[in-house]
Amino acid sequence: MIDPKHFVDSLKSVGLDFFAGVPDSLLKDFCAYVDDNALPNQHVITANEGNAVSMASGYHMASGKSAVVYLQNSGLGNTINPLTSIADAEVYQTPMLLVVGWRGEPGVKDEPQHVKQGRITQGQLELLEIPYSIVDAQSSAQELADWSRSKLDETGGPVALLVKKGVFASYKSVRKHPAESMMKREEALSEILELAGNAAIVSTTGKTSREVFELRVDRGESQRDFLTVGGMGHTASIALGVALAKPERPVVCIDGDGSVLMHMGALPIIGSLVPQNFTHILLNNAAHESVGGQPTVGGRTDFQAIATASGYQGYEVASTPEELRDAWARLSLKSGPKMLEVKIATGSRDNLGRPSSTPCENKNAFMEWLAK
Repeated sequence: MIDPKHFVDSLKSVGLDFFAGVPDSLLKDFCAYVDDNALPNQHVITANEGNAVSMASGYHMASGKSAVVYLQNSGLGNTINPLTSIADAEVYQTPMLLVVGWRGEPGVKDEPQHVKQGRITQGQLELLEIPYSIVDAQSSAQELADWSRSKLDETGGPVALLVKKGVFASYKSVRKHPAESMMKREEALSEILELAGNAAIVSTTGKTSREVFELRVDRGESQRDFLTVGGMGHTASIALGVALAKPERPVVCIDGDGSVLMHMGALPIIGSLVPQNFTHILLNNAAHESVGGQPTVGGRTDFQAIATASGYQGYEVASTPEELRDAWARLSLKSGPKMLEVKIATGSRDNLGRPSSTPCENKNAFMEWLAK
């Protein structure tokens, strides 16, 4: 296995010492080490992967150096436009190193949303004409750094390291992230499901949807929520589509701070359309918890100001079950769109399972529920 410190030191030895990206579970030990040890002006956790590629481009122009952009392979979609229209060797010729976590690698068991992406990842890199090297647990950190430096100098454009599962040795972050609430997400979700009643629920990817699924099982209720298992950042837009098609039906979007930040441009679109049946719940623990707990800027972001400026008709905040119920009661007196920001702590049950239904089975159950 590769020690994260040795990997980072090797990259720095060839002049790669600026890092930007979106955390990934396969890269979590590497990401945690960078977050703990990089200087503030050497590391940025970006809202989405395209932001990181664009930032790397600006950094190169100002410094003459190449940046390291880390991401999960599912985030390649967010990078295609800036990679091909900005960074490409035929456009602005911007060298940068992409460190890509290979979820859904063929032959390695993974969740449904990663299988297709994993199968086509190499093809995507080849279509983008990005040279890449596959990284496994036996790879040499210094040889990878040397290869990266050589290819960057040779091509003048992006190159990639495609990282398999189980490559990095364990690293536990020593950085403390102060919590604004003691309420766990699962406790908040239990309250929300009770308060939402017969509303159509669309929940964000990661542990949120996993907990919604298990709470329905524990309550002896049939599955009827749309569990967004992929497409981080698009939960609100999915829920908006439901709300516009079913204006007579209350629609509750259960979102996360990382998800909202990733594609925050959806909020003014929601506000401009004024869907009166739309309630946007923002579970805010200021962390990318589902992929390792790395911080977001959610703890320092004024979501009330953003929601209000975007045209939302109401906003409330809660950090305890009692406050959540009171805030829901106040918001119920207002037409949508409206936002309820719920401050929660990080952490989940060690035995948290995953949905036993397939994505298509989940979608069909949701459609049947909407048709009732």
